[in-house]
Amino acid sequence: MRILDSHFHYWPRVFWEHLCSKTTYPRAERDGKGGYRYWRHAGATTMNPWPEWFDLDKQLERMNQTGYEVDVVSSLGPMSVYFSDVSPEEGREAALWWNELMAEAQRTHPGRFWGTAAVPLVDTEIAIEVLERAKALGLVGANLPGSVGSDPRIDAERLEPFYAAAERLEMPLFLHPTDAIFADMLEGYGGALYLTVGRVIEVSVAATRLILSGMLERHPRLTIIMSHTGGLLPYQAGRLDKNSKGAKLQAPPSTYLKRFYTDTVSPHALGVKFAVDWFGPDHVMWGDDYPCWNPDDALRCFEEAGLSEEVKGKLLNDNARRLFKLGTPEREPAAV
Repeated sequence: MRILDSHFHYWPRVFWEHLCSKTTYPRAERDGKGGYRYWRHAGATTMNPWPEWFDLDKQLERMNQTGYEVDVVSSLGPMSVYFSDVSPEEGREAALWWNELMAEAQRTHPGRFWGTAAVPLVDTEIAIEVLERAKALGLVGANLPGSVGSDPRIDAERLEPFYAAAERLEMPLFLHPTDAIFADMLEGYGGALYLTVGRVIEVSVAATRLILSGMLERHPRLTIIMSHTGGLLPYQAGRLDKNSKGAKLQAPPSTYLKRFYTDTVSPHALGVKFAVDWFGPDHVMWGDDYPCWNPDDALRCFEEAGLSEEVKGKLLNDNARRLFKLGTPEREPAAV
């Protein structure tokens, strides 16, 4: 069976070399090992990507070593914070360039790679312009950061026209934490506390804001993909319903949560199984968060979830192709 990886990260090296040329923050510097250190501001590094992030051909070759021929939908991950950490005009130009680089990768890897758009959210009109141009380029979705820079209010009233545009353009939004909030209270232990708890909290808070603000209620065709098996929200859906009467929604908040899509990025078979049970087998897509997670280990964890062959087919291929409107693959699957 063919695999379509819905949570995959490719970052063009030319963009990061540009970040190294900057003399103001945020900026990057080479680490001497083929990777980089990213500085949001003086004294604060938030990303330290290693060489595996930057060579798409080698990344796809690594995917093939799983025994499958893996097609990928690439997303920004925590790097989406950059485009809202700079001035509106600088964010616009950077996002337009990034999106051109993603479109170029689609053209040079047809049927194998699809890109999603960077969108700066500090200016709503610019965000809509960039989103519309990304759609015209053929990108299959856009990245929704868990915060707008350090501002956690992705449900801000001024952003409603942006969400309306995403709904109108039928552009799925991939919600991923930015590492810009919660970091201070979760520092230490070599990043273990933040990476284990912080990212799950951030994506859960961001998704809850979209629900409680009524954004999903007012935009019923808006598609949100929530990374990391839905964070903590499926497990706490009853608590969400119990404590959210003040939002005055037309239906319990969990009703809107079930509209989300999610991935299988959880190094815990029970977590994967619970995501499928809760969201339903039509709303979960295979993802391995490469290069943050070993795809072989991700596949082993997926197999340990004990899903039926029918459900595995939906998660590994069918759901993402339907959601991103990719159609039927042109090539035969590799022998397994």
